[in-house]
Amino acid sequence: MKIDVRKERLELFLHDDSGAPFKRFDRLEAWLAARNRQLVFAMNAGMYHADFSPVGLLVQEGREEAPLNLAAGAGNFFLKPNGVFLVSDAGPRVVESSEYAALPKEGVRLATQSGPLLLRRGVVHPAFIPDSDSRKIRNGVGVSGHTAIFVISEQPVNFYEFALYFRDVLHCRDALYLDGTVSALHSLALRRSDFTRELGPILGVAVP
Repeated sequence: MKIDVRKERLELFLHDDSGAPFKRFDRLEAWLAARNRQLVFAMNAGMYHADFSPVGLLVQEGREEAPLNLAAGAGNFFLKPNGVFLVSDAGPRVVESSEYAALPKEGVRLATQSGPLLLRRGVVHPAFIPDSDSRKIRNGVGVSGHTAIFVISEQPVNFYEFALYFRDVLHCRDALYLDGTVSALHSLALRRSDFTRELGPILGVAVP
């Protein structure tokens, strides 16, 4: 799914007005419909804790709702280098997490932190194993110019294969892994709305 951020407005969703997490695309759909908006695209937006709060950075409409997480730890989020997907006045970017810390924050409209980075300046993450048998349905985001490219695999893939798809097929230089197992897509155009399990942050496009 390609989103040209000059023409379509990406948003990050997590809580409704009462502070309850949406958890599911259909709940977000209903909340938007009550505001005369239609959800045309959505995807899980990064890793989250048991209470559905983000593990790392979350910026919504220019407000930092959760801080950057540069800690060490176990699991995919902490497989360094990890990264941040952001949309600013200059367009979409995927940057390494510590690089985000040094960026000017003015103009950053949304940001979500996840890990590991799939590609950094065209280079596949050094920890990825080409013939790994750890295969899952995975999703991620890459950038090309003003376009954010969201991908969910049709078949279980390992990290290395997923990264090569962004590099060799989509010709992205930077791409970020969002998650696996929980990976889900909502697409009005494809008449598809997945439910795998309850979600934390959700990236989406709603109209009008």
